[in-house]
Amino acid sequence: MIKMINAINDVKTLKYNLKIVERTKGKFNHFQSSVKLKRVPRKLYLSTNGIEVLWVQGTNKGDALVKPNSFPYVNLNLDPMGSLMREGQHHTINEMGFDYFGKIIVSNILKASIEFDKYFKLEGEEILNGKSCYKITISNPDFKYVDYTVLKGETLVTIARKLHVAEQMILENNKKVDGYKDVKPGQVIKVPTAYAKSVTLFIDKQNFLPVGTRIYDNEGLFEQYDYFNLQLDPVIEDEEFTKNYKGYGF
Repeated sequence: MIKMINAINDVKTLKYNLKIVERTKGKFNHFQSSVKLKRVPRKLYLSTNGIEVLWVQGTNKGDALVKPNSFPYVNLNLDPMGSLMREGQHHTINEMGFDYFGKIIVSNILKASIEFDKYFKLEGEEILNGKSCYKITISNPDFKYVDYTVLKGETLVTIARKLHVAEQMILENNKKVDGYKDVKPGQVIKVPTAYAKSVTLFIDKQNFLPVGTRIYDNEGLFEQYDYFNLQLDPVIEDEEFTKNYKGYGF
């Protein structure tokens, strides 16, 4: 696992295709995206189903430039954390890449501490998406929901980040909460004790990056991510993170 964390931290740029399966309100949503990513300073371009998104750290007042594939058919400047951009999705564009998931894994390692072997298991090797991978499972047999009292200034997102859990799980398990910001200080909500009941990781034997993940809660599959055509540290010119780059439709 340490090799995986180090590999994530060593990434400079990435190009990949991503297939996503996410369960929301009992139904599975399927997405596919083509992504270009520079980690520092963070720059992101992605396209999915005719929609294009461009986000560059420190520009455009923090908003993403979005070319929709529907009405009003004009470029929009949208908050990456806003409801329009994350509707029906577990995560925002801020979680693209491997850093977010790497932090979740680190939190699980620290939580397991000297009982690491109780929770983390090497299940052998397996071919996933044409790649030879180590298959690792992470189990949280005591996974459950417990009471949490909201503090001043907190939202479901900040709570989830603090506890290293999924805000979508919190949202769906608190029926009186209508959105990620719909909580008040002193309010008691239910939060999961871990990011998942179990996780299956497929770690590429060549580059030690997690090219496949399967996340399960107490109802079954919660989310699944598969990386295809992954290019590690390709040269990505600065022009590729501008709206006028050739081939883009902004």
